[in-house]
Amino acid sequence: METNRIIGQYTSNNKGPLLIVTAGVHGNEPSGIQALKAVFEKLHREHPIINGTFIGILANTAAAKNGVRFIDEDLNRTWTDKNLKQRNNDTSEKREMFQLIEVLESLNDTNFTNHYFMDCHTTSSDSLPYMSVQDVGQNLKWAQQFPLHIIKGFSDIVEGTIDGYFSKKEITGFTIEAGQHDSETSKIYHEGMIWMLLEKACNLYVKDLESTPSTIEATVKSTNKQRTFKIIHRFGLTPKDNFKMQSGFENFQPIYNGQHLATLNGTEIYSTWDAFIFMPLYQAKGNDGFFVIESIE
Repeated sequence: METNRIIGQYTSNNKGPLLIVTAGVHGNEPSGIQALKAVFEKLHREHPIINGTFIGILANTAAAKNGVRFIDEDLNRTWTDKNLKQRNNDTSEKREMFQLIEVLESLNDTNFTNHYFMDCHTTSSDSLPYMSVQDVGQNLKWAQQFPLHIIKGFSDIVEGTIDGYFSKKEITGFTIEAGQHDSETSKIYHEGMIWMLLEKACNLYVKDLESTPSTIEATVKSTNKQRTFKIIHRFGLTPKDNFKMQSGFENFQPIYNGQHLATLNGTEIYSTWDAFIFMPLYQAKGNDGFFVIESIE
C-alpha cells in the first residue's frame, strides 16, 4: 500500500466496518487533511476501542504538495466509466485515480461487516457546512443521521466524482463541504464529522476519550435545523470561458428572478429562479460557475 497516500489508519482489531475518509482531492483544500491528522493523533495517543478499521487517504498527492486545486485536470471529474475502462494515464490526476483504486482494492482483502466513506472538501466562497449525497442505496438514510444540510443530485448532474465511484461500488457515504478553503472552522467541522462518523459507524464511545472533542459540539451547532435541497440547474463552464461571479454570494443564499448573478464572456447572466445559490465560483479554476438549488423539506 502507498504509504505517502495513507494519512493514518486505526483499528482495535475488532470485527466491524471499513470507514474510509478521503481528503485533498483538490490540493488547495487542506482542512480535511489537517482534521484527519488531528483525529489520528488523538486516537493513537489514547487508544479508544472501535469496531472495524478507520483509514484516512490523501487523494491528490501532487496537487496537495503544490497547494493547487489540480495539476492537469479536476480529480473530482476523472472517475468516469470511459476513463476507468480505457485506463489511460495521460494526466497527473488519472494516475492519482488509478493509484487510489489500487489502495481501495487492497483494502477489500479483509472481511468487513460494512463499508462507509466520507470525502472532505471546502469551497471558494463562505458557506455553512453541508453534505452532498447521491441518492442511491443507503446514502441518504445514512446522511440523515448527521446534523448538516443535505444537497441531493450533485453527482447526478456532474459526471466523474469520487463519491459517485464509491456509490457505484455500493460503499455508503457522502461528500462533506465544510466551509471556505482557508477558514479555521472548516477544519473544525471536518474533524467534528470524522468523530461523529467514528461514533456511528465504528461504535466509538467518545466518553472513553480523555476529553470529548469540542469539534463535535461545534459541528452540531453549525446548523440550526437540517434541511434537504436538490440541484435544479448547473451553470457549466468550458476552459475558454471568461467567467466572473458577482461578489458577495454565499452557499444557500436566496436569489430572485432577474437578479444579476455573473458575467460570462462579457454577457451579464441573470437569475430566472426564485431559489438559492449554491457553490458560486470565486477561484481561477473550475468547471462550474454556480448551481441553483431549491428546498424540498
